[in-house]
Formats: sequence, structure tokens, C-alpha cells
Amino acid sequence: MAKAKEGGEVVREDRWAAAVRHLRRVDPRFREVVKRVGPCRLEPRPDRFGTLVRAIVAQQISTKAAESINARLHLLGGDPHLPDRLLALGEEQLRGVGLSASKARYVLNLAEAVATGAVPVDAFDDSWDDASIVASLTSIKGIGVWTAEMFLIFSLNRPDVLPVHDLGVRAGLRDHHGLEDLPKPGDCHALAEAWRPYRTVASWYLWRSRDTRRGPGSPRPAKRADAPPS
Repeated sequence: MAKAKEGGEVVREDRWAAAVRHLRRVDPRFREVVKRVGPCRLEPRPDRFGTLVRAIVAQQISTKAAESINARLHLLGGDPHLPDRLLALGEEQLRGVGLSASKARYVLNLAEAVATGAVPVDAFDDSWDDASIVASLTSIKGIGVWTAEMFLIFSLNRPDVLPVHDLGVRAGLRDHHGLEDLPKPGDCHALAEAWRPYRTVASWYLWRSRDTRRGPGSPRPAKRADAPPS
């Protein structure tokens, strides 16, 4: 599908239709998944810095706890998050909204890197490949590969990201391929090789497929790091 440039962002003419056609063609199991889940509704999140802050907050805590902390952080620091505003709050006030000492420092590390331009999150464009963006983000203490890949997927909508350290994706791969055990991160790429160059969309469907199979009354995953940040 043709791509057009608009304000420095890549705009897909009908979003992910070409990706869905590709997945249905190379892996017929996606036909049932797409029918059950519906069209891919992945849209870019314009608040890049805020997306990273929320991802740090969400690391290794429950969905409910992450939402509660983020709500208090918005009340304290405003929405959207701004690096200078969070730096002015300092570690003590950030801990006051429920962040651990380490996470408060991670948020401040991120804010300082963005404020000084050391990590130019708003300048990431097509001249940056995925690996370069991951390397830039993970230079900040507190941001690992998982957080950087969530940024690629949900902020930038990069089309071919496979977050092999995400437990939700690994569980989705297990279910999709009918495996008994969770695949190891190193084995996930082979399982998803046919989905290139649209592994982001495949990952989105793996997440959503597990959601729909659980049903509306079923519990969500216990650890927020096992699922994409919202």
C-alpha cells in the first residue's frame, strides 16, 4: 500500500489493510483471528514523552495500580506530561503519587534526557531506523528494550516490531501455533518470520486475540509489563 508523508509522519492510506491481507495470506490462522477481533485499530499516540512516562509507571505492576498512579501523576504534574514540569517536581513528590524510588528516578532520568535533547523523542522520524531508536531510548537508565519496543509500536506505529520479551506476545505465539509451552524469546523470531514486514500488526492481533478469548468478565494479566501500555 502506498505511503504518504504528512507533517513528517508516515500516513498509511487505509491504515493496516495491506498488513491484514498479508497476514491472512501467509498464515491462514489469522483469518479466524481477524474475523473475531475485527480491523486493526492501532493508531499513533502523539504524546511521545507521556507514552514513555506511562510505560515506566506500568513496569511490573498491575493494570489497576498503574492507572491509579498515572491519574495521580496527571493531577500533580499536568497532562500532557512535560519534562521540565516533572523535573521541577523532583523525586520526593513523584514518590508521593505512588512511584517507587527507582521508578521516580527513572522518570526523572527520562525527563532530563528529553529536556536536554540527549534523547530527541520528538525528532524520531523515518531517518531513524528501529534499532537506532531502541539504542537511543535504552541509553536512559530505567528504559529497557520492552519499553522501547512499546514506544515503537504505540507511539510511532513502526510496522515490523516483534517484542519477544513481552509475555503476552509469547503466550499469543504459543496459542497461535498450538504449542505446549511458552516459546523462549530467542525462538519467537522463527515462529513469526512469515509475518514480516508486518509483525507489529501480528503482535497487536495476538494481544487482542487473547483478550477476546478471555471474555469481558475474565481477569486481566496480573503484571502490566505482560501487556501493551494503555
